[in-house]
Amino acid sequence: MKEVFLALLTGFIVGIIFAGFKLPIPAPPALAGVAGIVGIYLGFRFVAWVGPMVLTIFK
Repeated sequence: MKEVFLALLTGFIVGIIFAGFKLPIPAPPALAGVAGIVGIYLGFRFVAWVGPMVLTIFK
């Protein structure tokens, strides 16, 4: 939980800095972009979960 809080705090501070310098946001501005990031994470976790099972099948 601490990591999640620190990541959120870091993102918040970076957002403030970017807004202060009037730079474009360094993250997807739409829900579809956020969903894409979540999809990347879920795909990574899926391969980490299924990968060892697939390797045991082909041994």
